[in-house]
Amino acid sequence: MPQAVTHVLIALIIGSFIRDYFIRDKKSFPLHYVLILGLAGLLPDLDIAVFWILYFIKGISLSEVHRTFTHTLFFSAIFFLASLATLKLKNHEIGRHHLKIHTIFWIIGLGILIHLSLDATIAGQIRPLYPLSSFAIGNNLVSSLTPQLESIFWSCLDAALLVLWLIYVEWKHKISDFL
Repeated sequence: MPQAVTHVLIALIIGSFIRDYFIRDKKSFPLHYVLILGLAGLLPDLDIAVFWILYFIKGISLSEVHRTFTHTLFFSAIFFLASLATLKLKNHEIGRHHLKIHTIFWIIGLGILIHLSLDATIAGQIRPLYPLSSFAIGNNLVSSLTPQLESIFWSCLDAALLVLWLIYVEWKHKISDFL
């Protein structure tokens, strides 16, 4: 399965591209939203923390918890619905950067969908309608590699993504100006 760094970096990269190429008014989509999207890309794997707690309490296995509810369309739908529900709040901005609550919820929902897409595309299957259906989707592209290559694939992917993202951020935003 994709490592935590992969989930965060892919969401950061997608968020950066959305901000840089699709948002005309950068003030309406500050970099804080990109950061939130990156962190939200990791959110479905909170079920691993739940696993550890339940493992020590009940001795359950990882497969009983991981890729269940937090890896469904319902989990992302909660945040999309929260975005709609908070759309008309009077005081819907938070913090000194005036982040909008409904936008934060929408971004979290998007981050979850990015996570699900990664898991379903390159590493195994997800059950998008769990617990209502046992229907599963996924390609598990990494399993087509030899065991030797598969063992190093994730760390190589993390390293490549990090380097490419840093190069992009330097090229587009001149991050070295802040050092």
